[in-house]
Order: sequence, then C-alpha cells, then structure tokens
Amino acid sequence: MESSCDETAAAVVSFYETERSILSSAIASQVEIHALYGGVVPEIAGRAHIEAISGLVYRALEEAGISADELDAVAVTSEPGLIGALLVAVNFAKAFAFAHRLPLIPVNHIRGHVAAAYFAYPDLKAPFFAMVASGGHTSLIDVRSPVEFVTVGKTRDDAIGEAFDKVARVLGMPYPGGAEIDRLASRGDPDAIAFPSAALRGSLDFSFSGLKTAVINYVHGARQRGALPELPAGGGERADKAVADIAASFTAAVVRAVISHLEKAHARFGYKTLVAAGGVAANSHLRSALTVFCEKQEIRLCLPPLSLCGDNAAMIGAQGYYEFMAGHLAGSDLNARPTVRGAD
Repeated sequence: MESSCDETAAAVVSFYETERSILSSAIASQVEIHALYGGVVPEIAGRAHIEAISGLVYRALEEAGISADELDAVAVTSEPGLIGALLVAVNFAKAFAFAHRLPLIPVNHIRGHVAAAYFAYPDLKAPFFAMVASGGHTSLIDVRSPVEFVTVGKTRDDAIGEAFDKVARVLGMPYPGGAEIDRLASRGDPDAIAFPSAALRGSLDFSFSGLKTAVINYVHGARQRGALPELPAGGGERADKAVADIAASFTAAVVRAVISHLEKAHARFGYKTLVAAGGVAANSHLRSALTVFCEKQEIRLCLPPLSLCGDNAAMIGAQGYYEFMAGHLAGSDLNARPTVRGAD
C-alpha cells in the first residue's frame, strides 16, 4: 500500500528470488483535484486517500484473484512523504494486517522506487548504484545490499520534479507540468539560453532552487521586455518558439547536472550497474542522456518502464520482500515519518 503524496495505490505482487511478478496494481490519481491549485495540497491529499484506500485494496485483491487469507505479508510506505497522506495507508495497513494476522512491513518510499527495477530486470542484484529523481526526491545512492542504502548525493533544497513543475507553472502550464516541459523541450533549442548548473561543486549534492529561480527570473524579464506574452503556450509561432527554447534550455541544464554527478560518482565508486528510478526517470531527455552515458562508460542501465516510474504500490511490495527477508517488521505502534531517518 502506498499513499505518500497524491496517489493512492494498492498492489499484489508475487516476489521471490526467482519470480518477480505483479498480480495486480490499482492506482487512484489526484491530479485533477490538485490541478485546480497548481500543486499538491496536503490536507486535500490526505482526505482523498481516506476515500480511496479501502476500495483500492479490495480491488487489487479481486484483480489478483486471491483472498486476504492467501497473502503472506502486508507492506506499506511509512516514510518519507506528506505526513497526513502517509498516515492513511499506514493506519489502514496496520488494521488490515492485524485483522488477517499478517506480518507488517514498513517500507521506505525511496527504496521502493529503486525496487521497481526488479520487475523489469529479473536478474538485477545488489550491489549497484541508483539515482532516484521524483517530485519530492533527488538522491544518488550506493545500494550495497537490497536493504543497505547509503545516500552519497542529494538535493539541498528543491527536488528535481518540483523544479520542473514550478517552471511549468510560471510558463502557464497546468499541473503537473513535467510531461509538457518534456514535450516542448523536444521542439526547442537546448543551447538557446545559458542557465546555471544545479550540480554543486565539491560534492555529489544538487541545488535545483537556484536553477529554478534563474528560469523564473528569465521568464519574468522576457515578459517585461515584451519578448514573451503573458500566456505564451498556444500564443502564436513566436511565443511557442520562445517557450520551447526555455523548456529545452532548462531541461538541458537539469540533464547536464545529473550526468555530471553520475560521472563523478562513477569515478569514485566504479559502479557497473545504474538503476534510474522515480517519476522524473520517465523524462525522455533524461532517459536518452542516461543511455548515452552508460553506453560510453560500459555501465548496465536499468530503467523501469514508464508505468513503474511514478508512485505505485507494486514497488513497495518488491522492496517489502527484501525487508521481510531481513526481518524488518513492525508492530501496531508503527508510525509514519515525513522525513527519512538518518542519511537514507
């Protein structure tokens, strides 16, 4: 079960070392609700999760063709995320596990994103290196074992997906704007505007806040000069070209920052396998750059299918298997945490 942000999800997975399959995956998206406000409203997200969680869980069981009595355990996202949202699935999972006398497995959301790759690559085994890029997270992780994650780089402010959505919003695009930025970037000139790098020197950390602010300031300046209409999207050939160039240049700056730090990480850790996960891993420009980088460095690239890049419960089930095998179980006192304990 998953409810860390704005999507309620439930899934049934059959997961062993030799078999990794998704029997069912049900997701209730809140995009239309939050689009009215230009972003996720935590209180509204929590209430929507409450309305959806029970029906989704039993729908997932029905689609999988099994009963609750046939389950071996219940895995649930317990951290990190919006606290009000997290609490919905955590409390439902506790009650469900208690009622059916099943072990309860708390799962870290970031680890879950990485675990999505296990479905697409059945032979994937740790150790490997991982990059998680989503609306709430940007992390570079040394995955030493399925349950030993060491974060070696992260964003110090905005997450990569958050930066995409905020830039899209100032350009007049509806929430979530990441997909539209991706589409427009394909039509623009990535070298049209020189935006600053989000890759911090002397570390493997990122700062997307400065890049985001640079783009927003450029847009405001262009509008004040009359070079960019107030509502550019669909505003004529000149306006569309200007917006496409901004999207392309911004996307290129993001991709360069990511590849730059992956190159540094490769020089430091010498990893042979890279897993790229999270919602932003669906970005076509990032996927293309990762493919080129890994081919050049002779690194195996593991990219989950687009259906498993966003928040889903199947990935929580996959990571739940490894946490279960490691004996990482929880009792009825399990609580949700908005931030991650320790470094990861």
